[in-house]
Amino acid sequence: QVQLVESGGGLVQAGGSLRLSCAASGRTFSSYDMGWFRQAPGKEREFVAAIRWSGSSTFYADSVKGRFTISRDNAKNTVYLQMNSLKPEDTAVYYCAAAWVVGNNPHEADFGSWGQGTQVTVSS
Repeated sequence: QVQLVESGGGLVQAGGSLRLSCAASGRTFSSYDMGWFRQAPGKEREFVAAIRWSGSSTFYADSVKGRFTISRDNAKNTVYLQMNSLKPEDTAVYYCAAAWVVGNNPHEADFGSWGQGTQVTVSS
C-alpha cells in the first residue's frame, strides 16, 4: 500500500483559490490512479476528481467541473487539486486516495489507500 499525506487546506473567501497537495510514500506511486474525495459535515463522502497513473485522463464530479483541476507529478510522488472559484458549498474535509485502477466512473470502492484529510473552509 501507499501512504498519503494531504496539505494545503485552509480558510478562504468565496471566489478564492486553494491548491491541495497529496504526497505519497513508496516507489510505486506512478502505478496508481489517484483521486480526491470530500466529506462535508453531516454528509457522505463524495467523489471530486481522479487522474490516471499516466496523467492521460482525468475525471471530475459535475459540481466541480470547470473550477477544479487535478494533476500529478510522478517524479515528486505528488498529486494536486487546484480549486478555483470556490463556493461555500465546497467546504469539507478533502481526502486523497490511491487505486490500482479506476473505471470511467470512479467510485470510493475503487480506492484502497486513503490520507487523513485536510480541511477546506469557504466563507461567504
